[in-house]
Amino acid sequence: MSSSTEPTLSSSSSADWIRPDGGPGGEPRWGLPGALQVGLPPIPGPRGLLRIFTPYLDHPHERLINFVAIEPIPDGASARGFSELEPSTLDPGRPGKRLWSADSLESAAVPGDPSAPAPGVIEEVDGTSRLTLWVGVERFDNGAEVAVRVRLHADRPHEVELAGFARETSVPLAHLVLTATMGNWARLRELHLADRVVHPSELWPGFTRTDFTEHARFPLSLLARDGDAAVVTATGDEGDPLSATYADDTHAHWHFEGRRAAQGWRVDDPHPALVAQVNGRWAYWASTSPIPGGVAYENVEIVEPFRQGAALRFFVDPLDDTAS
Repeated sequence: MSSSTEPTLSSSSSADWIRPDGGPGGEPRWGLPGALQVGLPPIPGPRGLLRIFTPYLDHPHERLINFVAIEPIPDGASARGFSELEPSTLDPGRPGKRLWSADSLESAAVPGDPSAPAPGVIEEVDGTSRLTLWVGVERFDNGAEVAVRVRLHADRPHEVELAGFARETSVPLAHLVLTATMGNWARLRELHLADRVVHPSELWPGFTRTDFTEHARFPLSLLARDGDAAVVTATGDEGDPLSATYADDTHAHWHFEGRRAAQGWRVDDPHPALVAQVNGRWAYWASTSPIPGGVAYENVEIVEPFRQGAALRFFVDPLDDTAS
């Protein structure tokens, strides 16, 4: 690597990063003003999930657009671990694995206090500021012990780079799935592949149950490409999602607000066995309230054989001209 790309610690003036100061009580939220931001519990919401905020879509401070769950699959197994759903052993009686923040992979291996979030490390690469944060994850019931590296780049304001790592004490992994879990909020119904757009009504015609659909899988050969990168994008199918009519029992947090956006994953170095997977819901999570317009995609994810530190990017790009 040439010296021009070696990261160096940058001054705080290189970018006005939002981040906690490392002491107790700081909000566990990282990013640039007006750009995509990442949060962790105890920001409100289920435990065991990364929070994705997009203030550039005219969202209030507390409005998040999606979550990312951490779901490892050991070698020889087919069942996943679930960071959101498994009971915690570090915090008995609480659902969801504990997540904590750290400034290095080594320190992420030691269970930390979520109420004292790490500030992250700011570096400068090729004249551009980036912030790196490590998220430690409580040991899964299947023996997986992992951490997630989170990187935010000042010159990529609408995306976050995520990379999964297995700790030395982990069981060997077949996959480490990082899945965007809340497509229903934006009512994502158009999955953009290389040569076609796939709608949930094609995949699960007539589905009206209140649980999840089965997964639909799309191999690398069907995905859109940008050079060597594989890209999967999901958008809504409504021109004006603000005008939707909700059932009377729909919780207010499911009501769409702000501006429309495209959400998806980009993998710059895809494994040949990579697949994109989606599932859907007819009713909003943990309710019987029907989603306006019918089934929408809920989980949108990339699954490929586990490679230590393999990175992928989650992006949320505005679709409206008035969103910056």
